[in-house]
Amino acid sequence: MSDEHAQARTALVAGVACYALWGLAPLVYQPMGRAGADAWEIMGHRAVWSVLWAGLLVVLAKQGPQVVRVLKTPRVVGLLAVSTVLIAINWTLFVWAVNSGRTLETSLGYYLNPLLNMALGAWMFRERIDRFGKAAIGLAAVGVVFQGVALGHLPWVSLTLAISFAAYGVIRKKVAAEAQTGLFVECLILTLPGALYLAWLEGSGQGHFTQSASAAFWLSLAGPMTVFPLVLFSWAARRMPLSTMGFLQFLAPTISFCIGVSQGEHFTPLRAVSFGFIWLGAGVFAYGAWRKVRERKLAAAAIEAEGAAEAAPATGRPAA
Repeated sequence: MSDEHAQARTALVAGVACYALWGLAPLVYQPMGRAGADAWEIMGHRAVWSVLWAGLLVVLAKQGPQVVRVLKTPRVVGLLAVSTVLIAINWTLFVWAVNSGRTLETSLGYYLNPLLNMALGAWMFRERIDRFGKAAIGLAAVGVVFQGVALGHLPWVSLTLAISFAAYGVIRKKVAAEAQTGLFVECLILTLPGALYLAWLEGSGQGHFTQSASAAFWLSLAGPMTVFPLVLFSWAARRMPLSTMGFLQFLAPTISFCIGVSQGEHFTPLRAVSFGFIWLGAGVFAYGAWRKVRERKLAAAAIEAEGAAEAAPATGRPAA
């Protein structure tokens, strides 16, 4: 039992670390922007450095043969090409937003993401949405409307981030490959255009990597900042209850929200109302996930107790 508890604690630490890194990501990409790099240059470095780190993890996990099998399967490569486009859109928009004073909008997008995943699951995979899920989606929709009114336009940054990441999750669910393998192939697809773009920038004197040690340091962090949270997530998700993950996934946008507010982004009372509805929806979602897991545990315990009661007479012992 002590080993199980130790693994549960380790999984919890990994999960918290994963979402904390995602939440703190603006503080890593903003110094790159201050060094002069725009979203496209940062994406180039993200692609080049990520493929090195992802490749190292593939080697450590001994998934080289799986990478070869994936690359020899056109359908899987095709799906990963689509997922690569989606995650590239998500990454580029996120980097642009946090360097354009729109960190609060990225926070809203990632609050919406799990709720949008639930809606897509019902639509595409015929997964059942209970009353808590429906209430959470409804509250989030109201929050989006208020956000649109507060901004004076459709919150396209938030919606694009949420939709692109949710669609990415749907595609990756169909890919027959481990998380590290899939990530490595995605980075591999992005590496050629990324490397060519960086070579052109540096060759024309417009690149920032060679301008200072500080810029080189921050831009090189794009790789581990991309790969490590995904690896931690993959490891923790297999060892952690769904209810716990349901709570933890709201940690990242909460941290980003605090960063946006602390940096003085425009936060009107109407935007506060918008986030109030989003937070309420997130709370209802997390509570619903916790109830589902609790009900499953109670049902499993009841079945186990019933089985033990039925087996007791056959072994000559009185039923409990």
